[in-house]
Amino acid sequence: MSENRNGAEARRWLRQALHDRDAARLNREHGFCEHACFVAQQSAEKALKAFLYARGQGPVLGHSTLALAGDAAALEAGFATLADACRRLDQLYIGTRYPNGLPDGVPHDFYDRGLGDQALADLDLVLACVQRFVDV
Repeated sequence: MSENRNGAEARRWLRQALHDRDAARLNREHGFCEHACFVAQQSAEKALKAFLYARGQGPVLGHSTLALAGDAAALEAGFATLADACRRLDQLYIGTRYPNGLPDGVPHDFYDRGLGDQALADLDLVLACVQRFVDV
Protein backbone atom coordinates (compact mmCIF):
# COMPACT_ATOMS: atom_id res chain seq x y z
CA MET A 1 0.00 0.00 0.00
CA SER A 2 1.48 3.40 -0.92
CA GLU A 3 2.11 6.17 1.61
CA ASN A 4 -0.80 8.22 0.24
CA ARG A 5 -3.15 5.23 0.26
CA ASN A 6 -2.00 4.29 3.78
CA GLY A 7 -2.82 7.78 5.00
CA ALA A 8 -6.25 7.71 3.38
CA GLU A 9 -7.02 4.30 4.89
CA ALA A 10 -5.81 5.45 8.30
CA ARG A 11 -8.07 8.51 8.15
CA ARG A 12 -11.08 6.34 7.17
CA TRP A 13 -10.57 4.12 10.22
CA LEU A 14 -9.99 7.05 12.56
CA ARG A 15 -13.04 8.94 11.28
CA GLN A 16 -15.22 5.92 12.06
CA ALA A 17 -13.54 5.45 15.45
CA LEU A 18 -14.40 9.05 16.37
CA HIS A 19 -17.98 8.60 15.21
CA ASP A 20 -18.22 5.41 17.25
CA ARG A 21 -16.89 7.30 20.30
CA ASP A 22 -19.76 9.77 19.93
CA ALA A 23 -22.23 6.87 19.65
CA ALA A 24 -20.77 5.28 22.79
CA ARG A 25 -21.24 8.56 24.68
CA LEU A 26 -24.84 8.85 23.54
CA ASN A 27 -25.56 5.26 24.53
CA ARG A 28 -24.12 5.86 28.01
CA GLU A 29 -26.07 9.10 28.45
CA HIS A 30 -29.31 7.33 27.57
CA GLY A 31 -28.76 4.34 29.84
CA PHE A 32 -27.61 1.82 27.24
CA CYS A 33 -24.39 1.20 29.12
CA GLU A 34 -23.72 -2.27 27.73
CA HIS A 35 -23.83 -0.77 24.23
CA ALA A 36 -21.62 2.13 25.34
CA CYS A 37 -19.05 -0.36 26.63
CA PHE A 38 -19.09 -2.48 23.49
CA VAL A 39 -18.92 0.49 21.12
CA ALA A 40 -16.05 1.98 23.17
CA GLN A 41 -14.09 -1.24 22.62
CA GLN A 42 -14.92 -1.16 18.91
CA SER A 43 -13.87 2.47 18.64
CA ALA A 44 -10.52 1.77 20.30
CA GLU A 45 -9.98 -1.18 17.96
CA LYS A 46 -10.62 1.01 14.91
CA ALA A 47 -8.39 3.80 16.22
CA LEU A 48 -5.48 1.43 16.77
CA LYS A 49 -5.98 -0.02 13.31
CA ALA A 50 -5.88 3.55 11.95
CA PHE A 51 -2.43 4.03 13.47
CA LEU A 52 -1.19 0.73 12.08
CA TYR A 53 -2.49 1.59 8.60
CA ALA A 54 -0.79 4.99 8.86
CA ARG A 55 2.47 3.16 9.55
CA GLY A 56 2.13 1.02 6.44
CA GLN A 57 0.68 -2.10 8.03
CA GLY A 58 -2.09 -3.98 6.34
CA PRO A 59 -4.31 -5.68 6.18
CA VAL A 60 -4.75 -5.13 9.91
CA LEU A 61 -6.75 -7.99 11.38
CA GLY A 62 -7.87 -8.97 14.86
CA HIS A 63 -10.16 -7.61 17.54
CA SER A 64 -7.96 -7.43 20.63
CA THR A 65 -7.09 -3.85 21.47
CA LEU A 66 -4.29 -5.17 23.69
CA ALA A 67 -2.73 -7.06 20.77
CA LEU A 68 -3.19 -4.09 18.43
CA ALA A 69 -1.65 -1.73 20.99
CA GLY A 70 1.27 -4.17 21.27
CA ASP A 71 1.74 -4.03 17.51
CA ALA A 72 1.57 -0.24 17.68
CA ALA A 73 4.08 -0.15 20.57
CA ALA A 74 6.56 -2.04 18.39
CA LEU A 75 6.43 0.97 16.05
CA GLU A 76 5.97 3.76 18.61
CA ALA A 77 6.91 3.10 22.25
CA GLY A 78 4.23 5.40 23.70
CA PHE A 79 1.53 2.87 22.86
CA ALA A 80 2.86 0.57 25.61
CA THR A 81 1.19 2.90 28.14
CA LEU A 82 -2.21 1.75 26.85
CA ALA A 83 -1.91 -1.85 28.08
CA ASP A 84 -4.14 -1.50 31.16
CA ALA A 85 -6.82 0.47 29.29
CA CYS A 86 -6.80 -2.07 26.48
CA ARG A 87 -7.07 -5.01 28.88
CA ARG A 88 -10.20 -3.44 30.35
CA LEU A 89 -11.63 -2.66 26.91
CA ASP A 90 -11.05 -6.20 25.65
CA GLN A 91 -13.16 -7.54 28.52
CA LEU A 92 -16.11 -5.68 26.97
CA TYR A 93 -16.00 -7.45 23.61
CA ILE A 94 -18.24 -10.46 24.34
CA GLY A 95 -20.09 -9.99 27.62
CA THR A 96 -21.67 -6.73 26.54
CA ARG A 97 -23.40 -8.35 23.57
CA TYR A 98 -24.51 -11.85 24.42
CA PRO A 99 -26.65 -13.07 27.33
CA ASN A 100 -24.67 -16.33 27.40
CA GLY A 101 -21.44 -14.36 27.88
CA LEU A 102 -22.49 -13.82 31.50
CA PRO A 103 -23.35 -16.29 34.27
CA ASP A 104 -26.98 -15.15 34.52
CA GLY A 105 -29.20 -12.30 33.38
CA VAL A 106 -28.52 -10.11 30.39
CA PRO A 107 -25.84 -7.52 29.62
CA HIS A 108 -28.20 -4.67 30.44
CA ASP A 109 -28.34 -5.96 34.05
CA PHE A 110 -24.55 -5.96 34.48
CA TYR A 111 -23.11 -2.95 32.68
CA ASP A 112 -23.84 0.30 34.50
CA ARG A 113 -22.89 3.94 34.11
CA GLY A 114 -19.69 3.45 36.10
CA LEU A 115 -18.49 0.79 33.70
CA GLY A 116 -19.56 2.96 30.78
CA ASP A 117 -17.59 5.88 32.20
CA GLN A 118 -14.50 3.68 32.61
CA ALA A 119 -14.82 2.36 29.07
CA LEU A 120 -15.06 5.88 27.69
CA ALA A 121 -12.08 7.04 29.76
CA ASP A 122 -10.03 4.10 28.45
CA LEU A 123 -11.15 4.89 24.92
CA ASP A 124 -10.11 8.53 25.35
CA LEU A 125 -6.58 7.38 26.27
CA VAL A 126 -6.39 5.28 23.11
CA LEU A 127 -7.75 8.04 20.89
CA ALA A 128 -5.38 10.65 22.35
CA CYS A 129 -2.42 8.40 21.61
CA VAL A 130 -3.54 7.65 18.06
CA GLN A 131 -4.40 11.26 17.28
CA ARG A 132 -0.79 12.28 17.98
CA PHE A 133 0.07 10.39 14.80
CA VAL A 134 -3.04 10.35 12.61
CA ASP A 135 -5.09 13.39 11.56
CA VAL A 136 -8.59 13.18 10.12
